[in-house]
Amino acid sequence: MNEGKIVVGVDIGTSKIVSVITKVDEVVNVLGVSEVDSAGIKKGQIVNIEEAVVAINNSIEAAERMAGVSVSRVIASVGGSSIESQNSHGVVAIAHPEGEITPGDVARVIDAAKAVSLPSTREIIHVLPRSYTVDGQEGIKDPVGMSGTRLEVETHIVSAGSPTIRNLEKAFSQVGVDVEGLVFSGYASSLSALSDTEKELGVILVDIGAGTTDISIYIEGSVAFSSVLPIGARHITNDLAIGLRISLESAEKVKLFLSRPAKKIVKFDEAEGEPKERRPSDEVDLATLGLPEQLTKVSQKTLVDGIIRPRLNEIFTMVGLEVKKSGFGGQTPSGLVITGGGALTIGATECAKRMLAMPVRIGQPQNIKGIIDEIQDTPFANVVGLAIYGAMIGVESTGSFKMPIPAIPALRLGKLPKKIIDLIKSFIP
Repeated sequence: MNEGKIVVGVDIGTSKIVSVITKVDEVVNVLGVSEVDSAGIKKGQIVNIEEAVVAINNSIEAAERMAGVSVSRVIASVGGSSIESQNSHGVVAIAHPEGEITPGDVARVIDAAKAVSLPSTREIIHVLPRSYTVDGQEGIKDPVGMSGTRLEVETHIVSAGSPTIRNLEKAFSQVGVDVEGLVFSGYASSLSALSDTEKELGVILVDIGAGTTDISIYIEGSVAFSSVLPIGARHITNDLAIGLRISLESAEKVKLFLSRPAKKIVKFDEAEGEPKERRPSDEVDLATLGLPEQLTKVSQKTLVDGIIRPRLNEIFTMVGLEVKKSGFGGQTPSGLVITGGGALTIGATECAKRMLAMPVRIGQPQNIKGIIDEIQDTPFANVVGLAIYGAMIGVESTGSFKMPIPAIPALRLGKLPKKIIDLIKSFIP
């Protein structure tokens, strides 16, 4: 990672837009962070570009004020139902059979793997190498410097819909910043919340956002499967609003009230040694929330068992089906890591254990310092992962593929060759 490199991550979510400004050395040093309510965004995609521009601009400006840094380039998250993934294989001959494998050979074999058939409405945002094979020797993580005549690579390709990418790029251009890269939300969260040991053993990351749930499966240290489910924590809020006959804003307050102090609420029912006579604890006092509907007392059992748990069951059932579809279900002994705001929902961990029959933990951002009081929690795993990715693309050309988003402005300049565009950009401060 480049010492002293300023990296800005912007997480475009259905409910929140989070911006973080970091200075990267060995770890991510947080200089500024801001969180604003989303506008113009639904299920991870922009549906009203003017509202989205205002919200993104407010978020970036607030982070700039905290950090005292002016932002010109950002790493942004991309998600939604337009995300698809597939695995691909590439083969090339070594340029100098008598010599060593060079980074140029690695770049060529990755380009070969990238040559997959995609509809004209889709664009590749990630080509992530899983493993290399040199003259039949499999399982090589970094072939540079080795000798051989034939180089092969297994890659994981993540693509997104062109309209999604264009709308994001247009929104940021109206804000006045360049998009240095777009990162799949599930992959970004995995960079900050998963340990190297978990990735090597095999692990499933599930990022539960407000409108969507992102899935990334790691096998032998590399991403092998990515997917997005069109369901999230906002659906739980909708269920509460319908069940209690209250507004969505009030339902969100009730959900957060139940989820944050969950241990205190459940203590009387589930802690060992407590007498069953203390049933009044089942009533939850909502008077402190000051809901406009004047709802003051509700049954916790009704809320948790009758409304929240069935929706969680549905989410993790769908996750289980995606894992089964991937074909990697039996290769994830590290279990499940849940991130995102939905991971804090009361009973989420227990529900995941019951539905998927595997170890489950809540994932939080790791290896960060600085102003971390606000973001050292699972809802911020995505935005911290964006900062980590921004640091990676500055030095690693083989470990992670820098997506072709910076070339998008080239379309406006008359389809000049990419080398000329890069040369022009090198003179821009």
